Amino acid sequence: MRGLKGVPLAGGFLMRRGCSAGVAAAPPTVPAGHRYRARVLEAETLAEVAREVERTDSDPEGVGIMTRKGRVYLVRLEGVSLKAAPILKQELLSVGGDAAHARGIADHSVSASPAVLLATWGQYRRLLPKLERQPFRLRDLADEVDRALSAYVRRGARTVAGAHRTWTVGDRPRVMGVVNVTPDSFSDGGHFLAPEAAVAEAERQAADGADVIDVGGESTRPNAAPVPPDEEWRRVGPVLEALRGRLSVPISVDTRHPEVAEKAVAAGADLVNDVEGLRSEEMRQVVARTGAAVVVMHMRGTPATMQQDLHYADLRGEVFAFLADATDAARRDGIAPEQLLVDPGLGFGKSAEQSLELLAHAGEFRSLGYPVVVGASRKSFLGWTLGATSGPHDRLEAGLAAAVVAAERGAALVRTHDVAETVRALRFVEALRRFAERPPETAEALATREPDR
Repeated sequence: MRGLKGVPLAGGFLMRRGCSAGVAAAPPTVPAGHRYRARVLEAETLAEVAREVERTDSDPEGVGIMTRKGRVYLVRLEGVSLKAAPILKQELLSVGGDAAHARGIADHSVSASPAVLLATWGQYRRLLPKLERQPFRLRDLADEVDRALSAYVRRGARTVAGAHRTWTVGDRPRVMGVVNVTPDSFSDGGHFLAPEAAVAEAERQAADGADVIDVGGESTRPNAAPVPPDEEWRRVGPVLEALRGRLSVPISVDTRHPEVAEKAVAAGADLVNDVEGLRSEEMRQVVARTGAAVVVMHMRGTPATMQQDLHYADLRGEVFAFLADATDAARRDGIAPEQLLVDPGLGFGKSAEQSLELLAHAGEFRSLGYPVVVGASRKSFLGWTLGATSGPHDRLEAGLAAAVVAAERGAALVRTHDVAETVRALRFVEALRRFAERPPETAEALATREPDR
């Protein structure tokens, strides 16, 4: 592998201009040194870019101008038409950015193409007004790009509206504790089947720092047998009734059955965690009618069938599209945006490698504009990374690492069986984030709506 000037990154000589191909220049007589202390900076946010520019004692006005040039954002689009794609690319080139699309756009062998836009924040701010004046639905495209970018860079507290209370996410990484009132869950099946044991576990998790308690009465592990709604309610109903008024944190019910969700909300649940991602119109109606918040999760099929087909032409694109369509349908059916959270569904209809890919790119789902929930705790893909003999209770360290990665990628809520340990791990992430995202001295540097000069 070679550097920008053709220097092999591990040994070899500089290929200087004017030299014949394959002929190495004479070695320098003095070893290369570090006179200028050349160092590649890690600056992932606009605030970090601004602070690094400030440290050069640059003019404050210049800090604002240069900050908006300091990071390139890649935005992927689907289905850009043959007529729109060339205009999109030319407009991006005109502001200093670029766009990639299918080769077939040039010879008209395709009617539409995916596209990847590459531009700085300032370049997007100049691009979008130009696209609004163009034909072929480029105005709609510009609006969607604007919303995705604004949602992606959004940091800070936001309110989730539940059935009985509101709560805050986004101010720091939050933790959802898991209480399985089941005989057959993959990790702790049978441990909390008795209502008094489940209630005690919920209270313990709240004391350990859980921000939400998720109570479920049906195992959703791979190949799990379905549980009739009556039996599911027989398990979770007494627990929810007993917890009413006893916890200061919101209560979630983990169910895919609308009748269970409605009873749970009436019994005090604030949030519905739907592993089927609001595919059921009846479930959407229940959520809209009760005012509950809802986690919209991606899963193919049912827990009994979800691992039978793991082929995706574009894993992240297909999961994103499912969540986009599901939340759009929810909005049309009267569910407010403040009620919606999204979950890419690690381990649900995904291989170990696919779950890792979704975890590594969990931040992309922030583009939807809703808080992102990630649940990796004790799952088999963690065991796959540790070795085939690893059981659920041998995956604590991997689960904590996954929680940290998810939080670093911008997940608002991490779902876990190991509450106390996860809370402590995420406190470090919170401290690191506060340090990294402290504002620069030049406030104008983050006036992201102002275009480059």
